[in-house]
Amino acid sequence: MSNLRFQALNTVLSRTIPEVKAPSDKVSDFYACNVFDKKKIKEYLSKDAFDSVNDSIVHGTRIERDIAEQVASAMKSWAIAQGATHYTHWFQPLTGTTAEKHDSFFEPAGDGTAIEKFSGDALAQQEPDASSFPNGGIRSTFEARGYTAWDPSSPAFLMGKTLCIPTVFVSYTGESLDNKAPLLKALSALDKAAVSVAQFFDKSIEKVNASLGIEQEYFLVDLALFNARPDLYLTGRALFGHMSAKNQQLEDHYFGSIPDRVLAFMQELEIESIKLGIPLKTRHNEVAPSQFECAPIYEEINLAIDHNQLLMDLMDKVARRHNFKVLLHEKPFAGVNGSGKHNNWSLITNTGKNLLSPGKTPKNNLMFLTFFVNTIKAVHDYADLLRASIASVSNDHRLGANEAPPAIISIFLGTQLNDVLDEIETSRVTSKMKNEASLWTNIPKVPQILLDNTDRNRTSPFAFTGNKFELRAVGSSANSANPMTILNMIVADQLNKFKVDVDKLLKKGEKKDVAIMTVIKRYIKESKAIRFEGNGYSDEWAQEAEARGLSNIKTTPKALDVLITEKTEKLFEESGVYSKREAHARHEILLESYYKKLQIEARVMGELVNNVIIPASVAYQTDLITNVKGLKEIGLKEDSYAAQMEIITKISDHVNFIRTNVKEMINARKEANVIEDVREKSIAYDEKVKSYFEPIRYHVDKLEQLIADDKWPLPKFRELLFIK
Repeated sequence: MSNLRFQALNTVLSRTIPEVKAPSDKVSDFYACNVFDKKKIKEYLSKDAFDSVNDSIVHGTRIERDIAEQVASAMKSWAIAQGATHYTHWFQPLTGTTAEKHDSFFEPAGDGTAIEKFSGDALAQQEPDASSFPNGGIRSTFEARGYTAWDPSSPAFLMGKTLCIPTVFVSYTGESLDNKAPLLKALSALDKAAVSVAQFFDKSIEKVNASLGIEQEYFLVDLALFNARPDLYLTGRALFGHMSAKNQQLEDHYFGSIPDRVLAFMQELEIESIKLGIPLKTRHNEVAPSQFECAPIYEEINLAIDHNQLLMDLMDKVARRHNFKVLLHEKPFAGVNGSGKHNNWSLITNTGKNLLSPGKTPKNNLMFLTFFVNTIKAVHDYADLLRASIASVSNDHRLGANEAPPAIISIFLGTQLNDVLDEIETSRVTSKMKNEASLWTNIPKVPQILLDNTDRNRTSPFAFTGNKFELRAVGSSANSANPMTILNMIVADQLNKFKVDVDKLLKKGEKKDVAIMTVIKRYIKESKAIRFEGNGYSDEWAQEAEARGLSNIKTTPKALDVLITEKTEKLFEESGVYSKREAHARHEILLESYYKKLQIEARVMGELVNNVIIPASVAYQTDLITNVKGLKEIGLKEDSYAAQMEIITKISDHVNFIRTNVKEMINARKEANVIEDVREKSIAYDEKVKSYFEPIRYHVDKLEQLIADDKWPLPKFRELLFIK
């Protein structure tokens, strides 16, 4: 009982629940108290300076350096008043996480005194080392210069005693090296395209913002148990572990009573999030034991993604104060549900109109149908690109399992809207229609489209859920900027095409409503293959999808191929979101990340087997052998120790299999490591090295069932999954 596992279990049993207190009984009293938001900007700046900053936030106009000086001075005064001593540019490099380099406000004055200084230049720009972050060959090791540049549309915030300033990250030669810069470009493209189409219906629409609500799923495990599992610590998932006799099969955890320790963690997480302006609204138990979810109120998409990145960092910090570890890996435990990050996306105008919300009049519904059908057409035409945007080594474990949509990109609309599109497809649209009402003669359901007109389909990667589309395929550890950049970019591209198609008919003298409906009807027919209302998990759907011409790309290396196709490169160039060089760099970075993570998993698996699993198994086997020898010495018959002999033999069989296969896996890894082409190397890791993981795991898990409980060195699933 002296191994690390039991030390960890004893630590868990001694845990107490910390008291959590909010600064005030009313959340509104401390909401965004640690954020330099518009309210504080207005308080600290002159009217002209405030108007300049606000214009930059709303319209993306450039902030002049003299205004930046005023903003920097105001930020410094506010931050120091809150106890800040340092500032940092907070950015999102292509590691998938966030990054920061802290500088002190303190500067010697030269006369033996010191001052707190923060200039407009320091606010607007910093210079982290660009060669030390993933760059896909854009920067050489000896070419270190890169820049972070202030993003005024996402407010600065305080984390501890540091003022954090959201920024973009670009190379010395101007290429984006982060997730934020392409997102901002895609949002700008969408705004411009959506406004031009929306003005067919309402000339007062001058701005369209993409809105996003991100549901964040996660697991919690006790910190002591986490530290006793090297695989969880180094890879984020349990590479070994026999499923607990009780897991999620009784369906009693979902929406169940939240354990007291977890509730205390959630309460503090919500308090710290609210202070940072993250509008967390919902908390609940998820399907798997020790799995939970939190979700905020919808926000403008750039801010929503910044908040989600900040939330993931905050979750880890708060969890440690409660002796928990947050697991954001998409599939930390085999045999139970994994975790996703559902992205709920919609389009909101400056007039407050949700363009994806059905209306009560034909005119409103024509505008709804325009944006609705164009979104469907965009996803149909660029399904493989959307699939690539959610691809990762960890999400490959989750896609297609019972809690996540399959790798086949399809769209679920619900019966009513699916029927509406079918009716439009088969109706007659002619120039003889004399008025608006006649447009709908053969489409009786359209004027009565209602909110919440669909059920929810958990097996659909992209589902319409009343007034928004839900991209369910994003992984829980992912930065949503990548899939949201792609989604907004392809919708912008499609809306531009729609505008061109409608304008062509208008130039021929067609009435506006008839021209719009004519193009919509064509798009419905052309994109029909992507619509699917059934069970995405079924084998029949996989066969049907193939017949429809839909891709089913199950692994990341091949899913990423689309990033460097001629069609994609043309889209990137025309949208201005990525240059060809940036696209190829991201392709290389994602492939490198894929094989390196598998490389780490293979090495951890080998080390655990050789240094932990086999020694523990052999030690227990030795105890059994000693027992058998003793029984023989006192003259007992062979059938008296037959059970021990059977276990001894099974242990040998499992150990020999594991040892042999680990050697072969190491050789496969060595062969893969000498491959120079990054795509070929990734495929070698996927198809050859990874192929050993499950067989090795199977035999290790069998050993876990054979070895005496007090001799097994790793915390078991029944201990990890049920919080005490």
